[in-house]
Amino acid sequence: MIYEVKLALRNLHRLLKPGGKLLLTSAGISKIARRIGKDDWGEYWHMTTQSAEALIRETFRDGDWEVSAMGNVFSATCFLHGLSAEDVPGSKLDYRDPDYEVIITVVAKKALLGD
Repeated sequence: MIYEVKLALRNLHRLLKPGGKLLLTSAGISKIARRIGKDDWGEYWHMTTQSAEALIRETFRDGDWEVSAMGNVFSATCFLHGLSAEDVPGSKLDYRDPDYEVIITVVAKKALLGD
């Protein structure tokens, strides 16, 4: 629901102490949650691992971040139906299918001073 994602990421980087880590998650597959005219804010962007890597690369040095995704067609279907992990067999959630990035995760570390 953040329109200026690059600005938000730069501000998060600025707020981190040297050596501090940013833990970020984003829905890769989701229903539209907010609409202008219905709520006071809109919903503008959904991440993929490719877009998250491009954004992180601009702010954090190479090697100081890791982007990954979790999900598969089964977990995407469950997510869109509003089912929780407790509602389905856990073994069906373990497989990671690169074509169904349900949740995007980022771990990015701010460089130490002098690095």
